[in-house]
Amino acid sequence: MATETPSKNHGWLVASSGLGINLALGILYTWSMFKAAIEKDFGWKGDQLNDPYALCCLVFAFAMILAGKCQDKFGPRVTASIGGLLVGAGMVLISTSNSYSTWLLGFGVLVGIGIGFGYSSTTPPALKWFPPAKTGLIAGIVVAGFGLAPIYLAPTSQYLLSHFGLKQSMLIFGLAFTVIVIGLAQMLKNPPVGYVTSPQNSSTTKTAVVASAPGEMLRSPMFYLLWLIYFIGAGAGLMVISSVSGMAKKSMGVNAFIAVAVMAIGNAGGRIIAGILSDKIGRRWTLMLVLAVQAALMFIAIPVTASKETTPMLIVLLATFIGFNYGANLALFPSLAKDFWGLKSFGMNYGILFTAWGVGGFVLSRLQQMLFTASGNYQSSFTVAGGFLLGGAALALLIRKPAETKI
Repeated sequence: MATETPSKNHGWLVASSGLGINLALGILYTWSMFKAAIEKDFGWKGDQLNDPYALCCLVFAFAMILAGKCQDKFGPRVTASIGGLLVGAGMVLISTSNSYSTWLLGFGVLVGIGIGFGYSSTTPPALKWFPPAKTGLIAGIVVAGFGLAPIYLAPTSQYLLSHFGLKQSMLIFGLAFTVIVIGLAQMLKNPPVGYVTSPQNSSTTKTAVVASAPGEMLRSPMFYLLWLIYFIGAGAGLMVISSVSGMAKKSMGVNAFIAVAVMAIGNAGGRIIAGILSDKIGRRWTLMLVLAVQAALMFIAIPVTASKETTPMLIVLLATFIGFNYGANLALFPSLAKDFWGLKSFGMNYGILFTAWGVGGFVLSRLQQMLFTASGNYQSSFTVAGGFLLGGAALALLIRKPAETKI
């Protein structure tokens, strides 16, 4: 018993540090707060307002492949530190200019790569310290930080933008995130070679998963099914998240940041609750439930956002539930990657699967901005998202259990 306590305690330290890093990296989810300031201060119009965010999502996702390989080879501490430096550099760069191309490079590319390196180094080491029966729970806790970030970043952004302006606010964020991410990165480490999780918990695992290299994973039809479902679930959620502040301003005015912050509670809660539920009833059924409910919420949102009589409370509740179901994807898919392909190459394997999140965010958030520019409302975006999500829920029925998958 004496030898188990330090390892167990260090596992929770790693998970807590990963949670903290993701709290800083969640700046991505506050883009809707910056859009109004960019339009006012820089004069950007239409699709330009979403392009740095959409590019950041895409770069973030594809950077996860390289970052995952770096994490598997050099460990989470080095990888997360690189991420902190890149995020800080990108934020400092955009604080010096109102140029569209500079923001694409700074926020879209540098911040995107930095988030990829930081995010990729948080979940893998945490999962390695805990038994398979806790995979969903631990993944949910670690990634909850990314979802929770707007709770403090939305009001902080509102304060900084009103007191220091857009450029100075980006500089403050950049310097702060560099220090926070690099500091917490020093707490990340993988278990020692030969480490085995507590035997009393491992008995709950029904099957042993053979670790698969990326090449083996890419030869599995299950990978492409999961990629497509992830594209739908994440992309549809990001369509809403990127514009929730604009939606809320119609009825909440300057207090629209409250909707962004409250949605973050749903986003983070969805990650933890879906992770726990998937440990109990299985990933497939949890995922199907999440996508079906999310589709229903999109269709409900059509009359809600169209009505001039909509109360602020209803907007906040709708945003919270949409955030909840979106957040569930971020706990379910790393858990599915571990279930199907093991932990040996988890960093790179999940990085490849995570490209679905980036492509979904880029394509569907760009589509949302185009639809809004053309129509002047959000109804067509919700209709498209709802249709995609119903298709995703149907596809989730095709997911087999890992025990039935030859890897």
